[in-house]
Amino acid sequence: MKEVLNNNDRAEVLVHALPYIQAYQGKTVVVKYGGNAMINAELKAAVIQDLILMSCVGIRTVLVHGGGPEIESMLNSLGKESRFVQGLRYTDEETMEIVQMVLCGKVNKDITALIQQAGGKALGLCGIDGGLLLGRFLKSAGEDLGFVGEIETVNASVLETVLESGAIPVVSSVALGTGDAEGHILNVNADTAAAQIAVAIKAEKLILITDVQGILRNVQDPDSLIKQLPRSELENLKKQGVVSKGMIPKTECCSLALDGGVKKAHIIDGRLPHALLIELFTDEGIGTMIEA
Repeated sequence: MKEVLNNNDRAEVLVHALPYIQAYQGKTVVVKYGGNAMINAELKAAVIQDLILMSCVGIRTVLVHGGGPEIESMLNSLGKESRFVQGLRYTDEETMEIVQMVLCGKVNKDITALIQQAGGKALGLCGIDGGLLLGRFLKSAGEDLGFVGEIETVNASVLETVLESGAIPVVSSVALGTGDAEGHILNVNADTAAAQIAVAIKAEKLILITDVQGILRNVQDPDSLIKQLPRSELENLKKQGVVSKGMIPKTECCSLALDGGVKKAHIIDGRLPHALLIELFTDEGIGTMIEA
């Protein structure tokens, strides 16, 4: 049964959000969009609405996305088997062409179109455009990963131009190769790209939309969510085994952003509709907030 709000309840929601809207107006927030919220149509629509509302109240929003499931689907349809090296997708020349086609083409333009169709203003970009992301070959413990890169430089002026126009930059995570990778297009990790973009553009916040609640003290207990912690506690949580497996790279991206001057990093559950708004505009929040 749908809960019915009376007028006082509706007003209370808006009044409650007001100080947060005032605090973040004119500030920059970088959102990494991924997980189930990119696949489920209802969740996708909720994220798009959240982004447009954020923009409408004056929050300068940059959206960074990957597209692992879409890439996997395209590779399967072409009969090409995926190969992973230490958890990273090995990207040969043919796979890189598919990654570029899927990320910079379909996924990026689909997201951009959804924002436009919902009444927002967006500009789809990839890391190649304007030299936004420049990178070199990534080596993982000496292993060859093919056309997988790590970002060396973020050209923040490209994003500033889009933000100043009032649009949301929608950025796909590929980079233009320099140095030993000159002339190549590189596949880069979207979480890391979001963190480095947040540093370069002097963002107030980095928000990672994931398929987990946040950091749990006990992964078996959803009530053990750590809602807030200082960046200095992350190493202790790793040693204790609280931060482990797939949460390690997420927290490393948060640390990268915080160490680079971003004030707060958030890990939120994109499986819940309007998680962005709840995290930004309520006292309770919905995920884990890590402070510098």
